[in-house]
This record gives sequence, structure tokens and C-alpha cells, in this order.
Amino acid sequence: MAIPEAVSSGPSLELSDEHVMIRQTARDFAQKEIVPIAAEHDESSDFPLETIRKMGKMGFMGIEVPEAYGGAGMDTLAYALALEEISKADAAHGTIMSVNNSLFCNAIERFGTEEQKQQYMKAVASGEAIGAYSLTEPMSGSDAATMASRAVRENDEYVINGRKSWVTNAPAADFVLVFTMTNPDAGHKGITAFIVETDKQGFSRGKKEPKLGIRASATSEILFDNYRCPAANRLGEEGQGFKIAMTVLDAGRIGIAAQALGIAEAAYEASLAYARERQAFGKPIGEFQGIGFKLADMKTRIEASRMLVYRAAMAKEKCKTTGGRFTLEASMAKLFASETAMFCAHQAVQIHAGMGYSKELPVERYFRDAKITEIYEGTSEIQRLVISRLELGRE
Repeated sequence: MAIPEAVSSGPSLELSDEHVMIRQTARDFAQKEIVPIAAEHDESSDFPLETIRKMGKMGFMGIEVPEAYGGAGMDTLAYALALEEISKADAAHGTIMSVNNSLFCNAIERFGTEEQKQQYMKAVASGEAIGAYSLTEPMSGSDAATMASRAVRENDEYVINGRKSWVTNAPAADFVLVFTMTNPDAGHKGITAFIVETDKQGFSRGKKEPKLGIRASATSEILFDNYRCPAANRLGEEGQGFKIAMTVLDAGRIGIAAQALGIAEAAYEASLAYARERQAFGKPIGEFQGIGFKLADMKTRIEASRMLVYRAAMAKEKCKTTGGRFTLEASMAKLFASETAMFCAHQAVQIHAGMGYSKELPVERYFRDAKITEIYEGTSEIQRLVISRLELGRE
């Protein structure tokens, strides 16, 4: 689906009828199906599989995936709009949706064989299966070249050993896109990507992380003990793993930016309603300058974030035909939107005062959920490094 001219030509961002439809559909679903269960799943940290299956049937788990592979066949802006609405209801659902779309399906669509697309992307995009993405290790985060896991070729198989950490969706995942070393002497050029089936011998799940936020999007370690992966499950060529990982993270960062925008909006809307209703000294607290200025700053940062997120989505869409990179746009959107989410969530707690600190209202959940957007898929510090290097011509 092409980006409408009104969107691509300037900052007005007049959405097409199709974009308005997907946003409203996602909003209606999120408010009806996710909002009522969000607090319960946050408290229990249970993976919301039933809701995710419903999201798959509605096309949310593979929005940009062609219909032939189980997706909705829409564009990147449609994806950002839908993810924003889902995350406004619950960031954990947004995280699961983002991983399946941006990291798993996007990687296989761009780098996979026809057989891999039919077998893996189709199942995840339709919501029949859950996908995950695994790059990080206990001693290897932003510096991926230090990873200790290994994959050794034996005839038509690779034997994988090692331990991966902080794998979002891992406790529920059917398939995991795993990055591991095939040639340690080559540094980051020795990393290779594999599609791993979690029901095979040699694969196990480690401890489930007791997270501060996005608790329903289950996260755990995964362990490989002589796991035999068919060579047909290698994604791309040997040594292409780091390139694949970084390329896919560009798309992932747009997803996290959209998620952060949704969190910020939820915090702002709750604060606006509270500022109108809560009375102090005979008038609504929103009439006090101290509160009004907070709302003004929140609204301004949200709208600035929205422009960056949508611009990054449009840049990605353009690159589908030009073959270029949208790294700069994705990093700027992710950096600013994530810090906006944290800012707005913080201000929301302050505006709500004691009630903002209580689990009776969702504001404290927005505060906890917002923090991770500044960390995963590249910390704010990494985003600033990427942006500055691009601007200085160092990448």
C-alpha cells in the first residue's frame, strides 16, 4: 500500500482513509479487549496468549507482511499507528506485537528463503505462533562482537551451544531468531543468524526475568546444549548475522518509538482528565500554572515525537523501493519518543500525586513501562552514538 501524497509531501500528516481505519480498529480492539485485562496481567506477569491470538486474526501481528504469508499487507505507517494504540492500552501487548512484526517477521521477509517465509513468517504473522529475537547474552549487550555462544557446522547441520539472555517472548515463543558466533576470530563479521524451533532437543528456557515493567511480555534466558539446527534454517549467509541484526533493529526502533508514543499519550490523557476533575482550593488543579505547564510540556513533546515516529515510518516505506537505510530517522524517533514517554509518565505520577503512586490507577504502570523504551533495542546512549556518527560521516 503506497503512502498517500498528503503524508509524504509535508508535515501536515493528513492520514488516508485506510490509515484512519487501521488506527480506529486498533483503538477499538485495545480499549475493549486489552484495557480490562492489562492490570491483571501486569500483576501476574502471565503471557496474554489469548489476546495475542485475537490480534493475529485481526492482522496486527504481521501488518506489513504480504497477505500471501499470513499478514495484512499494509505499510509501515499503518503499523506505527496500530502499535501506538495497542501500547496506549498496554505496553506489554505492544512489546509482543513489536517483536513479532519488526524483529521476527521483518527479518525473514527481508533475508529469508521462500521456504522459510512459508514455514515461519506465515505462522507468526497470522498469530498461530509466537516469534522472538535473541541477540543479547549475559556478557554481551551493545557490544555484540563479544558474544560467547557458538554454532559449529557439521555436514548439513549447525551444533549450537551457549546461553542467551533478555529474550522477549521467549517463555511463549515457538520460533526464535538467534544470533551466534560461527567464526569468533572475525569479531562481529563472524556472527550468523538462525531460525530456531523451540520444541527440539537441546533447547531449553532459563529463568524468567522479574521485570519492573512490561511484565506480561514474558522475558527469559534461552539455553542451547548441542542443539542441532538444520543448515536450511540459517538466515542469510555465514557472517551476515550482525548486518541482519542491525538492519532489523532499524525497523525495531520504529516499533519501540511507536510504543513509547502510545505510553506517553496514555499518561497525558490520564493527567488531562485528572487535572479537569480534581479540585483543590476551590477549583480544578489544571487551572494552577504549575499543573498547566506540565500538561503543556507533555503535549508538545508528544506531538514532536509523533512527527518523528511517522517520519521514520515513511522513511522505511520509501526505502522498500530505493533500497536505502533509514537508520538516522529510526534512531531519532526512538531516542526522542522514549525519553518523552519517561518524561510524560513521570509528570503524570506527579500530577496525580499520591494516587499516581497507587496501583488503583494505571499511571504507576505507565511509569514502570516507560523506562524500558529508553533501554531495549538500543539504549538512549547508543541512539545518540548512532545519530552523531551518521551526522559526522563516521558510518
